[in-house]
Amino acid sequence: MGAETNHVKGAILSGADSATIRLAGKIIRTGGLVAFPTETVYGLGCDAMNADAAARVFEAKQRPQFDPLIVHIADLKQLNVVIGSLPALGHRLIEAFWPGPLTLVLPKQQTIPDLVTAGLSTVAVRMPHHPVAQAFIREAGTPIAGPSANPFGYVSPTTAQHVADGLGSKVDLILDGGPCLVGVESTIVSLVGPQPELLRPGSITIEQLGAVVGSIRRSTSVNQEPIAPGQLSRHYATQTQLTILAAVGERPLLKDNERVGLLIHSRTRDDDDRFAAVEVLSSTGDLREAARHLFAALRRLDSLGLDRIYAEPCKEEGLGVAIMDRLRRCAAP
Repeated sequence: MGAETNHVKGAILSGADSATIRLAGKIIRTGGLVAFPTETVYGLGCDAMNADAAARVFEAKQRPQFDPLIVHIADLKQLNVVIGSLPALGHRLIEAFWPGPLTLVLPKQQTIPDLVTAGLSTVAVRMPHHPVAQAFIREAGTPIAGPSANPFGYVSPTTAQHVADGLGSKVDLILDGGPCLVGVESTIVSLVGPQPELLRPGSITIEQLGAVVGSIRRSTSVNQEPIAPGQLSRHYATQTQLTILAAVGERPLLKDNERVGLLIHSRTRDDDDRFAAVEVLSSTGDLREAARHLFAALRRLDSLGLDRIYAEPCKEEGLGVAIMDRLRRCAAP
């Protein structure tokens, strides 16, 4: 009851509270915006069937309208509202990875507004695993279209406070579900061509995908009109210039009086005192822990008014592919 009577725009309320979930559903059904937690990052959600609500998402984020949104569903019944057809490989991927951090690009139903799909004949759709996201989508009674809940191009949010810091009162309500457990955006696979195509790497790796569908190719398109989010060359970017070091342990030359931050994947260096701030993503070099902490660490470094951030690379295998993808897009000019 408290959530519904004391709600103010942009408020952070617990997603574990049933009254808050009811309020969130009501906001969606009346065309509003709700930020919600998923296992990957926080999303900025609206009714996927409401073009006016989708326009509010683009306006709040200052997102270009050529960049399509991901539609989030709570069950397979909602999937039929969103897509036109599902190939056999889609059934296999859904059985293996849903609910979870996998987005599929499929032919869309004509009832999905063109703004949601950037005018494309396809739609990006996934079923999140987070219990708050599931409860929220079910309560809303409609698929939820939602990009990451942050200003366009900036580092994605992995806590409710990150959302508030970036969007504030531009969002009607922020559901707090705690820190995101995966920490990088979903893996995106297109199933509209002759062969499955990996459009964006994530925590579900190409090796895991290949074990289910066999051959899968990696997208090589850069800066073309995207058919799914996360394909622009510069994205997930800090305001402070980030440079990726050529190798682990490289000692960059620092100018006098230059305040520099360092992002490392494990505790392996002995020159930390050269840097104004150091963020260690995992003391043991665990890639899942590193991915979970990546965006929060970048945000902390970016808040310090540094002259530059250096980031060590990690091995591009398994989840390391997704981590390096985010760092490269952050570092792009």
